[in-house]
Amino acid sequence: MPRRRPGHVRADTTCRPATQHAGPVIDGLSARALSEIAGLERTRNYLYPGDVSRAVALWKEFVHRPERELWRDYDRHWHDDDWLRLEWACCGSPLEARQLLDTVARAMSHDGARELRKIISSLDAFWTPPALLDVADGT
Repeated sequence: MPRRRPGHVRADTTCRPATQHAGPVIDGLSARALSEIAGLERTRNYLYPGDVSRAVALWKEFVHRPERELWRDYDRHWHDDDWLRLEWACCGSPLEARQLLDTVARAMSHDGARELRKIISSLDAFWTPPALLDVADGT
C-alpha cells in the first residue's frame, strides 16, 4: 500500500493540465500578435474565441479554390443571393470572414495589425475578382 494516496500525489505535481480552449493558431503571426488576438476575442462582443483563426482558414480555403468556382460564386453573389445564403450558412461566408479580418486588424496595435495584414495580403494575392462589364459602354 502506498504511503500517500494518489490524489495527494497528483495535487502536488507542478505541471498544469492542458486547457480545453487553446489560443488562436495562425501561421506566420508572432506570439505577441496571437496574444493580442486572443485578448480581442475575449473582450469584444462581436468576437468569440477562435473566430479570427477560423476566418483566416475560411478565407485561405476560398482564395485557393479553382477560378471557375470563384467565378460561379461571384456570379451567384450578384444574381442569386438566396443560394449563397443557403450554401454558406453551414460554413460561413468567406466574404464576411475577410471583412472580419479587416475589422480585427483595425482594432489591433500597429505592429500586430501589420503582421495580420501581411498574411491577409498574401492570401489576397491569390484572389482576383472577375471584372464587371461596364453596361454604359455597351461592352
